[in-house]
Amino acid sequence: MAEQGADVLVVGAGVLGRSVAFALAAAAPGVRVVLAGDVEGAGASRAAGAMLGVLGEVTPASVRTRHGRLRLQLAVEAAAMWPSWHEQVHAAAGASPAGDGFGAGTYMLLNAVSSRLDDAAFTAIMEAGDGYGLPCQEADPREVAGYRPLDNDRALRVLYLPDERFVDARAWLATLDAALAAFPHLTRSGPGTLSAAPAGHYRLTTPEGEFTAPRVLVCAGAWTSRLLAGLDPDLPVVPILAAAGTALSVTAPEPLPTVIRTPNRAYACGLHAVPQQNGSWYVGATSHPALAPTAATTPGALRSLLDAALGQLHHGLPGVELTGVHHGNRPVGLDGHPVIGPTPLEGLWVAGATHRDGLHVSPYLATALAEQLLAPAAPVGEVWPDLLRPWDPRRPLISDYTREQAAVEAAFHHAALAAEARMRPPLTGSWPEALSAAYLRMMEHAYAAMPDGYVPPPDLAPLAYEDTGPQLAKLAAGHLDRHLRATL
Repeated sequence: MAEQGADVLVVGAGVLGRSVAFALAAAAPGVRVVLAGDVEGAGASRAAGAMLGVLGEVTPASVRTRHGRLRLQLAVEAAAMWPSWHEQVHAAAGASPAGDGFGAGTYMLLNAVSSRLDDAAFTAIMEAGDGYGLPCQEADPREVAGYRPLDNDRALRVLYLPDERFVDARAWLATLDAALAAFPHLTRSGPGTLSAAPAGHYRLTTPEGEFTAPRVLVCAGAWTSRLLAGLDPDLPVVPILAAAGTALSVTAPEPLPTVIRTPNRAYACGLHAVPQQNGSWYVGATSHPALAPTAATTPGALRSLLDAALGQLHHGLPGVELTGVHHGNRPVGLDGHPVIGPTPLEGLWVAGATHRDGLHVSPYLATALAEQLLAPAAPVGEVWPDLLRPWDPRRPLISDYTREQAAVEAAFHHAALAAEARMRPPLTGSWPEALSAAYLRMMEHAYAAMPDGYVPPPDLAPLAYEDTGPQLAKLAAGHLDRHLRATL
């Protein structure tokens, strides 16, 4: 097949890639856009719970650290865009806005199998609600429709967040596909590889043919770094890793009008049940960091999720029908933060490492990226939002913690996991304190093995202390070296 010219290549067909392609095609009917990527693989979008939350995603670090507050502000801005974005996409698709399970309302649970970290999360959620003027009110657990926990797992406190939205992720992707099909100047293809082309252009080679363009956005989720390395292995862009997640679709034990969830922490992203367009329940989700995307779920992930959901959400779940198992790879930056903006190569942009927030922030990112990719030759500073500048792909690695502080924080996260798993140390002598001290010693040892200049965030701590530790240290050292050479 002959090479085809285009104006913009969007490499990655998850929710962010489709949203950017939509924003480009809708804003400029004369611009030729190519959207390439795998729509059926183990990406994050097809497996997402699609809680469009702001307060629901808050952690203690969201209000305590500078970069946590910046990401919270980004979530607030994106939330304000969702109603109009939802209508715009549906109008282009010619579909009913009621056809994707778009709704509002979230109940946050602080239940009996929790820890001090969850207490701190509840405080942080209420502080963020006050600070941003977002409604957040105490509720009676007996008022939560669809909530039937076991007595020893029951909620001790509940917060109701009436403005937190949600959508059926799989139905939303189908709506985006219908909207994209309405644009004759947009071409879709399967996944491909990137290479340099003459005259400062880039070439995308796919099974459907070759496409060239002067501007490229790589937003391929957990596969982004692999694509960039194929183009230029020395590119000093913050690496993007994976957080493998498992979720389930089940027939409803009873109607579920709102989201029910617990707070976020490492090794999890809040246990949650999300109403789906067809009346079923989405139940999620596990989270396990990995150096590269994983292809399928594991028995351990399924057991962990089922144990938590059957006890903490609804004890009627053992008798319902399991209609689907969802496995995806959330993209996570090496430092735990987004990687969004221009690279050192002219015309090459990256957008990824949004971790749990990608679907929620997609309207904001799509609009900002489309504006930049369509700009004739304006410097980034003239049209690039201040909220996105901290996530520049060329930046030094971010850490709001010292090694010592990070080790303590990671140990707290793992103590919370132990509490949820009902780990009970012997109640003699100093055993309870010894268990907490052992977590801290493990974290301190793992963090000490990392190269100077790199402090893994709590979400990636397992990569540091499991057998992947040497590989993580090598990956970080390689990136730090590339970044240093690029700045000399």
